Amino acid sequence: MAIVTYSPAYTLVPTYECFNRCSYCNFRVEPGQDQPLDLDTARQRLQALPQDVCEILLLSGEVHPRSDQRTAWFERIYSLCQLALDLGFLPHTNAGILSCAEMTQLKQVNVSMGLMLEQLTPQWLKTVHRYAPSKVPALRLEQLQWAGELRIPFTTGLLLGLGETEADWCETLNVISQIQQCWGHIQEVILQPYCPGSQEIQQGLGCSEAQLLRCVAIARELLPETIALQIPPNLVRSTTLRACLNAGVTDLGGIGPTDEVNPNYPHATITQLQKAIAPDWQLVPRLPVYPQYIDWLSIPLQQAVVKVRSRQTSRTAAKPSRACLQLKPEV
Repeated sequence: MAIVTYSPAYTLVPTYECFNRCSYCNFRVEPGQDQPLDLDTARQRLQALPQDVCEILLLSGEVHPRSDQRTAWFERIYSLCQLALDLGFLPHTNAGILSCAEMTQLKQVNVSMGLMLEQLTPQWLKTVHRYAPSKVPALRLEQLQWAGELRIPFTTGLLLGLGETEADWCETLNVISQIQQCWGHIQEVILQPYCPGSQEIQQGLGCSEAQLLRCVAIARELLPETIALQIPPNLVRSTTLRACLNAGVTDLGGIGPTDEVNPNYPHATITQLQKAIAPDWQLVPRLPVYPQYIDWLSIPLQQAVVKVRSRQTSRTAAKPSRACLQLKPEV
């Protein structure tokens, strides 16, 4: 029986406001239309979580780098990460484009971080990213390389099914591979199929099963074995999930009660997911930082990892996680 990993997770959203207007987004609200998450509310939510949750994903809309709200936004993210650590969780931040100085500060309170490259093709700047200034590929590549220089365990990925070509996939995957060979900091690459939602500006057809499986095969061929290959299981049917596992997917990412990026695709249970992939695969919880990167962390973060790992290990044998996710129904 092969092992498939996942991270029992919970998402905190500092703000849904975002100065980008990606045409496919089901997450953002217009600047000025959201009440930022305060620390007291976050504390109440975190204290109510089940003990099996280990990862707190800080997932935020982006504030313009020159906005007078930028400093307050960044300080809120830092404070939420510190709060999560204080309460016994391990933070992982994905807050869009950050400066090198901001990444250096967040390294103090995060065991890992992430940023989706999505696609490097400039064609998207004329279509889905036409009104998304921070989606310029060079900016996102710069951040991925900074993460390597700063020795930050990192997650990146591709968004699939928005008019890109197979050659575009190969270009993006090859660049990720080259960066990994230089710095070795990329834990996992997400292959995220675009699935239409109710809040986006312009709805598309979505990523087909054939496209996803083809991209999984290409990614496994082009990426080094040091990078785990991940797909979000709530965005695929169970038959597609099993096919992806056969093609080389080894991880299912952070799984929690809500998918904030894809709110139209609700969640079922880990037990149901395990049943869907049995008897060939066994779901095993992991931490948001992979073992080979733990010594990259500061001593306080290493100590936090040891405590959470001990808690996770003691619970794994006792009962399955209560974290949830959903498989798309068979059609």
